[in-house]
Amino acid sequence: MLGKKWIAALIMLALSSSLLAAEQQVFRDYFAALPLFWQQVYPDGGNTLYCGQHFAQDQRRDINVEHVYPMAWVMSSLGCRSRDACRRKSPRFNQIESDMHNLFPAREDINRIRGSAPFDIIPGEARRFGHCDFEFDTRKRRAEPAPAARGEIARAMFHMQESYGLKIFRRQGEMLQRWNREDPPDQEEQRRNTVIEKLQGTRNRFIDDPEAAAKLRF
Repeated sequence: MLGKKWIAALIMLALSSSLLAAEQQVFRDYFAALPLFWQQVYPDGGNTLYCGQHFAQDQRRDINVEHVYPMAWVMSSLGCRSRDACRRKSPRFNQIESDMHNLFPAREDINRIRGSAPFDIIPGEARRFGHCDFEFDTRKRRAEPAPAARGEIARAMFHMQESYGLKIFRRQGEMLQRWNREDPPDQEEQRRNTVIEKLQGTRNRFIDDPEAAAKLRF
């Protein structure tokens, strides 16, 4: 059985997670947040998450939005049969889906093949996407992003776990903690954090204090 101290700690974590999510500007749904994401977070274009490919604001034909913490995992945790069902019935799902700290520009083909696959290190470094340093193990359904993207991915995943009580399994979480240490926040990630705070009222605290990730448990 859990001791009283552990039970108290779990209650405090649940309360703090609820407060973090409650402070968020809740958009009606993902599609209400999407125009602001492109117009305010990336007004001059930017670089895609997985490939570091530059895009201009008016040249986004093959660029779409990646949810780093997959919405399929959220659907599973909420017991929804489909994304449309979640959108119709769950205000919580709509809040999670529209959280901009979890949204990143991505090449459409990379976004599609990653799907809801967990992140991992894939031996062999087989390249399937030209100059893009992204690997995908079709058999094991695992995705390996480039080293330059790993810290951003880790901190987005941590934000989603802490803000909404979403699950990250221990092996994945410990790998993400390493990625967080190896790839600290840069100026662009800090800029994003500040712009998103202005739009939805919350910051990703793991960008402000990356060392806080060491205290997470999975």
